[in-house]
Amino acid sequence: MKESLGRKIFKFVNITIIVLFIIVTVYPFLQVVAESFSSESMIRGGHVNLIPRGFNLNTYRALMSDRIFWLNYRNTIIITVTSTALSLFMTTTAAYALSKKDLSGRGPLLFLFAFTMFFGGGMIPNFILINNFMGWSNNLLALIVPGALGIFNLLIMKTFFENLPKELEEAAAIDGLNQYGIFLKIVLPLSKAVIATQILFFAVGNWNSWFGAFLFVSDRTLQPLAMYLRNLVAAATALTAEHAAAGAAEGVGVNHNVGAVAMVLITAPIVCVYPFVQKHFVTGVTLGSVK
Repeated sequence: MKESLGRKIFKFVNITIIVLFIIVTVYPFLQVVAESFSSESMIRGGHVNLIPRGFNLNTYRALMSDRIFWLNYRNTIIITVTSTALSLFMTTTAAYALSKKDLSGRGPLLFLFAFTMFFGGGMIPNFILINNFMGWSNNLLALIVPGALGIFNLLIMKTFFENLPKELEEAAAIDGLNQYGIFLKIVLPLSKAVIATQILFFAVGNWNSWFGAFLFVSDRTLQPLAMYLRNLVAAATALTAEHAAAGAAEGVGVNHNVGAVAMVLITAPIVCVYPFVQKHFVTGVTLGSVK
């Protein structure tokens, strides 16, 4: 069928808006990448614009030659993989149980879960609990266990499980499967899209998290990569402030270059992984959020 003029205008406007959003989103990231490979003088002079100027790998070399950097990178991988697996296990099992309307105490449990989304104990009680009572100071468990259950993700998965056809579970029960078999062989295979979405949420959150390490881990060899890069940027910022207080301008570019390198290193793995799960992302959120 021939498209009307109004339809063509509508498509043109849509494509134009999408292209503008892509440019606005991608431009800052490309600018940061360019600054990470540029010399300090070029950054300081404002000559870097999407294309690196005065090609420089000194900051990258300094980081790659640091043993602490690789230890922190290892810690981040351990924390991300372990915490994501634990969070996924607890979220899926709890969401599946809460999706059953005949579950005893379902209402109060949902209230308690939802209550924690809006009210928390606060930073000091959490610190006392994890550091003193649990004894997890300078322990990776302090970065893995406390955030194992994401309530927002649990509610999304609960809604998704509620929308699965009950006839599938009834047919599986007639064929002899118990509740665990139904969950493992029927429900989980049908939930790949929403599970992939949850994995992305958990992995990105754990990969970028540094505040827990700031509170509970003082041993540099046990800190995650985000904490390492945070300390790196903080040190560069302090150096810049010292130069500025002394009336010098040499330190300004250092902060820009170090900050750019830090952002590239911490986002590059996620950017590389995201395309493989992106096709499940929108589908998973939609399936789990529409009642």
